This record gives sequence, structure tokens and C-alpha cells, in this order.
Amino acid sequence: MSAISVEQFNAIIRDDLPWAYAIGMHADSITDGAAVLRLPFNESMLRPGGVISGPTIMALADACMYAAVLSRIGEIKLAVTTSFNINFLYGASAVDLLAEGSLLKLGKRLAVVQVSVHSEGVARAVAHATGTYSIPPARQER
Repeated sequence: MSAISVEQFNAIIRDDLPWAYAIGMHADSITDGAAVLRLPFNESMLRPGGVISGPTIMALADACMYAAVLSRIGEIKLAVTTSFNINFLYGASAVDLLAEGSLLKLGKRLAVVQVSVHSEGVARAVAHATGTYSIPPARQER
């Protein structure tokens, strides 16, 4: 069972990540150690060539990592990205983006996560990201 619900994570987006809320980013599902986030398509996301921009894809992937981490540790908002790597594989079509993230390893202070980002309706990933999150000591926030 997940330590945070879709509703709780979407409230974090609304209340604490206003940039993500403003562009419509939200969680579709959160399970124990995994999350799926959606970013509805908007024309402002396009770069020359008619594909969705890299920074847009990176933002979605990082938020998905955050959701996957919180799915195990609960609502610890001060968990933060300490490293992030992304490989852009194919151009992202002008449709909604879906990010599917999963925890690879969870330790006391660090979590390692991977995310595949897809254009909705397209099976192959447009990007693959990995990252590490730092988890604050329990005494700081719970």
C-alpha cells in the first residue's frame, strides 16, 4: 500500500508546486514504490520542430520521481533531488505526456528512482530519466 494517495500528492502539487499546478500536471496513479503522472498538452510546450521541449519533459520526470519517493516515505515535503540524468530518445508528440516512475532503491537518506516518459498513445519512451532524492532526517519533518 502506498504511503501517500493520489489526492494527497495532487494537493502537494496544488499547494506547494504552483508552477506544476499552473501547467496542469497531476498524478494519475500512485502505488507502493511507483507513480504515473500526466502533463496535459499545451501549445506553449512546443519547441521549433513541433516537439515538446526538453525542459518540459524534465520537469514531469522529476515530479514523477518525487511522487514515487513519497509513495514509500509518506508526505515528507523536504525530500529533494540531489542528482538527475535524462536521455532523450525520440521527439515527444504534441499530445499529453505520461511519466511512469519506480523506486530502484530506498535507503535511510537516499532514494534512487527511474522514470520513462511517453507521449500518450505511443508505446515507446520519448525519454528515460534516473535520479537520486535526499530524504531529510525524521526529526526535521514528519
